Amino acid sequence: MVKDFMIQSSDKKISTADFKPDDTAGINKKDAKAETIKLQARFSELQEKLYASKKYALLIVLQGMDCSGKDGAVKSILAEINPSGFNVTAFKQPSTEELSHDYLWRIHQKTPNMGEIVVFNRSYYEDVLVTRVHGQVDDKLARARFEEIRSFEKYLRSNGTIVFKFFLHISKDFQKTQLLERLEEKDKNWKFSESDLKEREFWDEYQACYSDVLSHCSTKHAPWYVVPSNHRWFRDYLTLKVIVDTLEKLDLEYPTIQGNVQELLDHVASLP
Repeated sequence: MVKDFMIQSSDKKISTADFKPDDTAGINKKDAKAETIKLQARFSELQEKLYASKKYALLIVLQGMDCSGKDGAVKSILAEINPSGFNVTAFKQPSTEELSHDYLWRIHQKTPNMGEIVVFNRSYYEDVLVTRVHGQVDDKLARARFEEIRSFEKYLRSNGTIVFKFFLHISKDFQKTQLLERLEEKDKNWKFSESDLKEREFWDEYQACYSDVLSHCSTKHAPWYVVPSNHRWFRDYLTLKVIVDTLEKLDLEYPTIQGNVQELLDHVASLP
C-alpha cells in the first residue's frame, strides 16, 4: 500500500493531479486510527534504539500548501517520542545573514545529529517552490538546484541520515474550508493570515512547481511520498507507517556494555 504513494526515481513526469487528496486506500477511519496508535507506540520503541545506538539520524521533511496540516502531522508523528531525542525547525523567510550564504547553508546547520530526529516544517524545497512561483528563481536555476538538492540528500544518506519527504496533498476546496474555519472559530483565528489568501491566487503555479519537485527530486535514497491529506486521520496513518516500516528494516540494536558484565555486576553488588 505504501508504495502506491511513493514516487520511484524515474524519467516519468509526475503531476500532483495524478494523486487524489481524499484517497484513503480503502482503509476506514476507525481501523486507521487504531493502527495509528500502534504505530506511534512502535515508533517510540524504535526511537529508543535509534537514540541509544547513534548509528543513524532521521530527517523528516514536511511540505504542502497552506492548511495542508504540517503542524498537525508533527503532533501525530512525535506524539509518543522522547522529547530529548527530537527537534522541529520551521523555516521562515531567510535572515540577512542567511541570505549572505548559499541557500543550503542554514539547512545543513539544522540537520540531525546521530541518534536524533529532526522535522523540517517546510524546508530547502522552498527555494525551488515559493521563490520560483514569485519569479526569484527561473527555470534554469531551478533545474540546477534540483541537482544540488539530489546531491545534498545523497550526501546526508551516505553519512547515516535517513531522509523522509512527505508532500501533504490537499484539494483547493479543502483549503477553502480550512481558511473559513480559521475565521469562524475564535480559537483558530490566530492561524489565519492574509498572506495565505495571496498565495492561494498562485495555486496552479504551486502545483506545477510541486510536480517538478516530485519528478526531479525523488530518488532511491530519498524518495518523495505524496500523502493524501484531506482526511487528517489518513495523513497521520500513512506518514507513520512509512517511517515505522523503514525503521523496521534497519539494524537498530541497543549498544552492549563494554567490559566483563559479570565483573561489573559483582562490583555494583558490592557497593556500600
